[in-house]
Amino acid sequence: MERIYRIVLSIFIMLFCVKATAQDVFSPYEPNKHEVIFNQSTFRVDSIDPQAVTNIKGANYPGLRGANQLVVYTPMFGFRTNTNEFGTEAVITGDTVSSLSGADSLIPSDGLVISGHGSAKKWINENVMVGSKIYIDTENKTITSYITSETFLYSARARIGEVQDMMAYYAQNQQSYNYRKTQQNIDRARDFIQRAERNGENSQRFASKAIEYADAAMATVIPYNAYELKGVWIRPTYHSIEEITSVLNRIAASGINNVFLETYYHGQTIFPSKIMEQYGFIKQNPEFAEFDPLRVWINEAHKRGIKIHIWFESFYVGNKPPETNPNYILAVKPEWANYQKRNADSETIPYSVSEHNGYFIDPANPEVQDFLSNLINEIILKYRPDGINLDYIRYPQSLAPNYSNYDMSNWGYTKFAREEFSQMYGIDPIDIAATDPMWYHWKNYRAKKVTDFVAKIGQLCRDNNISITAVIFPNREMAMDTKMQDWRTWSMMNYVDGFTPLFLTCDDKTAMNLIGNVIRNKTSKTKLYAGLFITFMNGSNADLIKQIHAARQYCLNGLIIFDYAHMNDEYVSVLTQSIFKPLYYETGRERRGRR
Repeated sequence: MERIYRIVLSIFIMLFCVKATAQDVFSPYEPNKHEVIFNQSTFRVDSIDPQAVTNIKGANYPGLRGANQLVVYTPMFGFRTNTNEFGTEAVITGDTVSSLSGADSLIPSDGLVISGHGSAKKWINENVMVGSKIYIDTENKTITSYITSETFLYSARARIGEVQDMMAYYAQNQQSYNYRKTQQNIDRARDFIQRAERNGENSQRFASKAIEYADAAMATVIPYNAYELKGVWIRPTYHSIEEITSVLNRIAASGINNVFLETYYHGQTIFPSKIMEQYGFIKQNPEFAEFDPLRVWINEAHKRGIKIHIWFESFYVGNKPPETNPNYILAVKPEWANYQKRNADSETIPYSVSEHNGYFIDPANPEVQDFLSNLINEIILKYRPDGINLDYIRYPQSLAPNYSNYDMSNWGYTKFAREEFSQMYGIDPIDIAATDPMWYHWKNYRAKKVTDFVAKIGQLCRDNNISITAVIFPNREMAMDTKMQDWRTWSMMNYVDGFTPLFLTCDDKTAMNLIGNVIRNKTSKTKLYAGLFITFMNGSNADLIKQIHAARQYCLNGLIIFDYAHMNDEYVSVLTQSIFKPLYYETGRERRGRR
């Protein structure tokens, strides 16, 4: 009874603090007399500042946001939402949407964030835009979004302001910067704003035209940089030389000069592997039987001046149950499987609910490390790629340490690891709580296993004169606490040449915060390539441009788009107007270009 009382009291306090934080959003919205409402839509609210005990449906998911849920996060929840990339988010100041994000948004001190997955994500995407007015009814647990004539004007003015700020930055920092085409579109956008302000009934049409011209201005505001890596991650789904060359031609025309090709993923290789065959695993992904796409990708890419990096999913082996194929890695080697504390003694191999229901192998097991090292060595010696890009170079994700069942969600409780750790420290890690001083040693034991593997592959790459990069989670503390990924040490020890962190957001402010986190925790020798997730999250062209601008402000070594399958013609058009290709402009009969 006392526990229930504490929960009810905490909810009451939470709601009181929420109202004190962003009062406007909890007051019914009343349009002014000149405002026209074009769209009004209401959806359920599943949770405000969720906790494991108050939102059981989301207990095992990042940010405690469950499937198909709409969750509201206020500053009472913390600094950021901690959500994953499978949803969408809107940042609200007062009662107005100030920006759209994708995941793990910063929670404003004077506002809140609404976050949706599944059906809730669909509702946000269809009914919420920058400038929307929001009303949250805590009594009936609903949220209402209003798109009005002021919404479009707010969005248009905001976009023009963003372009002007970018233009001023490049004019100040680049002597040869040409902004004429950008300024022409800004002038047209301003003209349409004035028309919208004078004509309320047609304000949506005129304001939409203003946004259109502001977007056109934004597409040319960032100048070309000849020295940065321009890359894309690709899962190869092409089965002939003709298909591959067609893709590479499009990539080359897009200004991209580096391809990160998914070569070992879901526990299978795209090429016929002798190492896989020696271990009794599937020799080659059956999708590519009788064909070696890796050879074609490397040969044809090099003809076009494009480098190929092997995108390698280290400790992740896919989400198909091992019993569905006797040659799957974990069907042949079940002793390699990774286990959570909560199911350490299970007779069934567990999967990670928060990561595509995927299965992982144990970084602590020397047989696992030897197998992966032999596989990478085979790729290097047989194909001579330009680089190795290590992904899933970590343990499966757990909950954050501030959750009560943090230790139960942790991974690494395998027979090998438990026995070795017990020999080293005289205690089985299954008996160590997260509050125990020994937890520090147990966490570092697992992190060191991953680090040792990175060091081993780093040396292998250096011996063969090819680059090594790693996909990391940019929040260093969270990466260490929830994934045992100690990437700071990798940089300090010079085990890798560069980092390719994925910024799982559509919000440029969040991206800048994450970029800054990485820069503060790496050495100058470790290059940094911004992994932009916007195309995968179906973000806007403006979102993509603003994140590229964020990366440029930090003078990073390059940009990598995730991923090619989602890089539609509209994104390509935006990238090739200026960012990935020199901007050309006409002056009389003379055609000039900046290179």
